[in-house]
Amino acid sequence: MQNRPENFDETRLWDAAGEFGISPSAVSYAPVGFGDHHWQLTDDDGRPWFATVFDLDHKEHCGQGAAAALDGLRRAMDTALTLRERDGLRFVVAPVPTKDGSPLVPLDARYALALFPHVPGRSGRFGQRLTDAERDQVLELLAKLHGRTPPQSTPATAVEPTGPDDIRAALDDLGGTWSGGAFAEPARQLLAEHAAKLRARRAEFDALTEEVRGRGAPLVVTHGEPHPGNLILGEDGYRLVDWDTVGLALPERDLSLLSAEPAELARYTELTGRTPDAAALALYRLRWSLLDIAEFTRWFRGAHDRTEDTGTAWLGFTETLDRLARLA
Repeated sequence: MQNRPENFDETRLWDAAGEFGISPSAVSYAPVGFGDHHWQLTDDDGRPWFATVFDLDHKEHCGQGAAAALDGLRRAMDTALTLRERDGLRFVVAPVPTKDGSPLVPLDARYALALFPHVPGRSGRFGQRLTDAERDQVLELLAKLHGRTPPQSTPATAVEPTGPDDIRAALDDLGGTWSGGAFAEPARQLLAEHAAKLRARRAEFDALTEEVRGRGAPLVVTHGEPHPGNLILGEDGYRLVDWDTVGLALPERDLSLLSAEPAELARYTELTGRTPDAAALALYRLRWSLLDIAEFTRWFRGAHDRTEDTGTAWLGFTETLDRLARLA
């Protein structure tokens, strides 16, 4: 995020770092990513670290309450640790455990901290198009990940999250003015313009869910967001960051972010013997877009200011609505 978190005292990081056995000599905000907040830390020995402050209010499962959101996040970080330490998946950028073995430090009712080792390399960006060779390298990582026995801590990831229901609620609330902030009323007007298409996409999502569920395919450990923005290319290949979305799901949850065409995922088939399901790929691509619309809608219906982050959210909102409207 470009903007620092609301009502957050940065001095908490200095105190919480001690729970990881780290004594910071410098802390600076890193305006990167979207959704959570990041800082760069340097310890007394000059070693760099990367700190992530998770905003529990913005997590997909936060509708169950802050306690459930924190528990889900802790299980996700434990899963990443297990995949790296038990299974030897060196491409997993897992959190550093605290002195008592926890992957997280709750900072208050809204925020929790995880600390990661600094990973040198070239970061990708969301929306970046990978070459065929680059895509095959990522598919090799996913084949390894999907073939691992799921750690006991791995959260289940529902095909039908709460997001599409939030869209339905917003579409039922288009009759009056929205006044939460600068983007509230423009968001209402744009949703009204696209309401029929959104309802059609929601119905399509339900139909695909039933079709894919009926096939009874086995679930695997998925990263959830293995797009270029979560890839770091180093001397020894790609590393995957941001494991807070890890969960049990169909392989297509990950594969759909690399391509909608099974033929372009041939390397995965070579390694696993499993041909990606075109319907499942379509389901998860649609799911991603609907969840984006749901998150942006919640943001704009609520109290907000005009900031760099809400501006970025507005751009994502308009682009995603346009993409959904153009679907056949």
